[in-house]
Amino acid sequence: MLTKNQISIVKYSVFLLCLLPLARLIFLGVLQDFPANEIEFIERSTGFWALIILLATLSLTPIRLLTGHTWPLQMRRMLGLFMFFYACLHVLIYLWLDFSFSWTDITQDIAKHPRILVGFAAFVLTVPLAITSNKAMIKRLRERWKKLHQLVYAVAILAVVHFWWLVKIDIREPLLYALILALLLAVRIYFKYQRAQAIKPKIN
Repeated sequence: MLTKNQISIVKYSVFLLCLLPLARLIFLGVLQDFPANEIEFIERSTGFWALIILLATLSLTPIRLLTGHTWPLQMRRMLGLFMFFYACLHVLIYLWLDFSFSWTDITQDIAKHPRILVGFAAFVLTVPLAITSNKAMIKRLRERWKKLHQLVYAVAILAVVHFWWLVKIDIREPLLYALILALLLAVRIYFKYQRAQAIKPKIN
């Protein structure tokens, strides 16, 4: 079991790690060292890290269930907000740099590429999660907070589908993330089933 100081060091380290993708983009921007299609590079990078941090957030409860350690859950809010931050950057870059907020062009792109609609749906679902992530909302919503935050599973599924449809040909990477998500959900389902069996009245 980690001490409070050790947990603080881990949380601080994770915080810095979550800032590295943004720092890298800023560094490349300052050096003007982006690949040829810099907008696509930035857009995909922010979307990629939003997905990675989302999966990391979803891994915290399975870690608790498998190890019995509860301290990793202390990073859930921070990781969730970082995921939302990168998702916001991802959407902003699409709307601003890709289409200059031309809603006609954006609508046409969505009609042509359903993956955009799926990705946007995932983003919209993250908004209430981010808004209600503070302690005041947790206290105010109580049991409703838990039900609301189950939306994170839908967000994860939609995000993986969005990435899968984006890749099209070489699906190995989105397949890997889909398998990781399936494993994380399977661990939750297994332990939920075990709890249900444990409290189920025995029939003589």
